[in-house]
Amino acid sequence: MSKKTNLEYEPRSAWEAYASAKDRKAMDKAAAAYVQFLSGCKTERLVMDYVRGRVEKAGFKDGLKGPLAYRFNRNKTCFLARKGRRPLSEGFRLVGAHADCPRLDLKQRPLYEDTDICLAKTHYYGGIRKYQWLTIPLALHGTVVKKSGEEVTVCIGEDPADPVFTITDLLPHLAYKEVVKKVEEAFEAEKLNVVLGQSPADKGKGDDEVKEPVKRRVLEILNKRYGIDESDFFSAEMQAVPAGPARYVGLDESLIGGYGQDDRSSVFCALEALLAEDDPEYSQIVLFWDKEEIGSDGATGAKSYFFEYCMEELAEAWEPGARLSTIFMNGSALSADVSAAMDPDFKDVYEPLNAARLGYGPCFNKFTGHRGKVGANDAHPDFIGWLRRIFDDAGVPWHMSELGKVDVGGGGTVAKFLAVYGMDVIDVGVPVLSMHSPFELASKADIYACILAFREFLKR
Repeated sequence: MSKKTNLEYEPRSAWEAYASAKDRKAMDKAAAAYVQFLSGCKTERLVMDYVRGRVEKAGFKDGLKGPLAYRFNRNKTCFLARKGRRPLSEGFRLVGAHADCPRLDLKQRPLYEDTDICLAKTHYYGGIRKYQWLTIPLALHGTVVKKSGEEVTVCIGEDPADPVFTITDLLPHLAYKEVVKKVEEAFEAEKLNVVLGQSPADKGKGDDEVKEPVKRRVLEILNKRYGIDESDFFSAEMQAVPAGPARYVGLDESLIGGYGQDDRSSVFCALEALLAEDDPEYSQIVLFWDKEEIGSDGATGAKSYFFEYCMEELAEAWEPGARLSTIFMNGSALSADVSAAMDPDFKDVYEPLNAARLGYGPCFNKFTGHRGKVGANDAHPDFIGWLRRIFDDAGVPWHMSELGKVDVGGGGTVAKFLAVYGMDVIDVGVPVLSMHSPFELASKADIYACILAFREFLKR
């Protein structure tokens, strides 16, 4: 929403829009719930567990026949639907976000010992700046499926009583060569190895000499705690993520810092909006995908046919005989994804008139892509005009943005994978500082405004 001085435009601060005691109380309540969500949902599987618990409590049922329906795909992707007063063929309101985040995945044969230290080899997932992951506390989360089919959940490093893990870095006294190298050459991906332990296994009477006693000790601990052995890593998904909870940042506690805000902030806001708007005119669809950070490929990414399969089954139950193409063409969607907030220390890569700003509510990105809008959806002006009207009418602050200066960078979202069905779609989300880092920053005013924006979209 904007305030006008004659004919000119200036974005409106969300802090000004929500200055009343009532709004600030609601904002603080939403922020507290969001901090708890971020702290507990460090992987896409944990996000799905959280979502399932919330929607089941709200009356949603597994299967796509009833008026409150859900379906999960491999516990990494989910489809949520609420029937509206109008027929499905007249359209729907969809909010889609991704639950995966940049991280370090353990390789399938990760464990080795070197200089009496046991380490784990990793392969980074998504776009990271490698140096940001060195010398910080890390936690291990994962799922191990044994040959028997038994599924084991691993979580080490989140409980204050747990040990944590880390990746070492070279001390400055010996790092002259690294200092003068380019960043991309100074930090090698194959050296992102997680320290797991340093004490050797006990030697029992008559035992053969153990070639790697520290590695053996680590395996003994894992076996005792989780009943797994080294070969079980072949059928495991193990992720190293920043350890510890999300936190308020700043003396005024106006910012929220934590891992995974791209794009779990959108997951949180979309879910809160869906659960709050329970009597919609048009049917509501909320989708949470996996694999966006690596191209949206695979069975759980937005390029899969999961969405289409769910809509087909939903149409058969809610409006038999309706053409799926008609349903899709009449749909409207928000690709809920964060934007890069302008950083005061790096203003040279932003174009100020069209940059996202912390504290001004969610921002529309008409297009993403790179170098000439390649790979972008590029939303239509009539759809943007309608969104402007409903947000302004509701008093929701918002602004427009793009991802940096032309030809400086770029990025992509799931918007283009929804647009192929012929529906209107635009990217909308909160601005974030230090995006893709282990500790991203968002304004709690923007989180609150984004929830309200999604609510307006879903109920209209």
